[in-house]
Amino acid sequence: MKQTQQPILFLQPQLKENIWGGARLQTDYGYDIPSSHTGECWGISAHPNGDDTIKEGIYAGKKLSELWQEHRSLFGNLQGEQFPLLVKIIDAKEDLSIQVHPDDTYAAANENGSLGKTECWYILDCPKEAQLVVGHNAGTRQELEDMILQGRWDALIRKIPIQKGDFIQIDPGTVHAITSGCLILETQQSSDVTYRVYDYDRLTDGKPRQLHITQSIDVITVPAKSVGDSVKNLSNLTENEWHEVIACPYYRVFKLNLNGSYSLEQKYPFLNVSVLEGSGQVDGHPLNKGDHLILPAGYGIARLQGEMEWIASTVMQ
Repeated sequence: MKQTQQPILFLQPQLKENIWGGARLQTDYGYDIPSSHTGECWGISAHPNGDDTIKEGIYAGKKLSELWQEHRSLFGNLQGEQFPLLVKIIDAKEDLSIQVHPDDTYAAANENGSLGKTECWYILDCPKEAQLVVGHNAGTRQELEDMILQGRWDALIRKIPIQKGDFIQIDPGTVHAITSGCLILETQQSSDVTYRVYDYDRLTDGKPRQLHITQSIDVITVPAKSVGDSVKNLSNLTENEWHEVIACPYYRVFKLNLNGSYSLEQKYPFLNVSVLEGSGQVDGHPLNKGDHLILPAGYGIARLQGEMEWIASTVMQ
C-alpha cells in the first residue's frame, strides 16, 4: 500500500428523513436508514445540518468541518469559512415540492449570511417516461407573479423528460422539482436554503409545510433558460477516461467508468468521490457502491482497480 502524507478521508454519511423519502438508500446502497421515509444521504458534507464524520485513519471520529478548520492543508489551503460543497444521494419516493434556490448575494442578505445554492443532478435511476420540473413558462415577471398567486401551476411549471444517466445543471433562480421514483446524486454548494413555491397541499402533522412565495418571486429567473441548455446524457462515456461533465464558478464535476485499472492524478485542492456502482479499490483500500471519500490535496497518483462508476467533484481555482 502506498504511503502518502495525506490520507484518504472516508466519510460516514448523514441520513435524513423526509416526508417524500423512501427506503432505497437501504435497499440499493446498504445504508442504515432511520425509517422508511429516508430521502437524503448527505454523503460528503460539513454543513451544520449534517456534518459527516471521518470513519478511519488518523482523523477517525473527527467531523469534516473540524478538518476544514484545523487541517486546511488537506484542502489545498483554500480560503473560506466553510467547506464549499455538499454531495447527496436523494431517494424521492414521492414528488418533492416545487422550489427555487437563491444566489449568494440574496442568501447572504436574507438568510443569515448563508451561501446560495447552485446544484446539479445525475440521474441514478428513474421510472420509464419520467419527467422532472426544470424551469417555467412565464414570459415576464408580472406573468410569473400572477401565475403563482393564482395557483396556475399546470400552466407555470415546465416538465422535461429524463432518463437514467442524464445530468442536469440547476442554477439559482431555476424552478425545479424531483419527481417520484427518481434516485439522484446531487452536487451542490454547501447550503441548505430552499424556497418552496408549491407543495401539492400536503400536510405534515396536520399542517401544510411552509411556503416562501415572496422570496420565490424575488429570486426566480425570468425567462427560464432553455431545456437544451440544462440537460446532457452521460450514458455512453468511454471507459477508463476522466470526463469533465461541467465546470461552473462553484464546482467542477467529473465522471469515471472504471473497467480494470486506471491511474488518476489528484491535482485538485481536494476531490470528492462517490461510488455509484460496482466495487474495487484505490491504492489497496476496498471501495464499494455507496462509499463516499475525499482524496486530499497533495495525494499524488491514485491507482484504481475494479469495476466502478464514480462521480467526483472539486471547486474552481
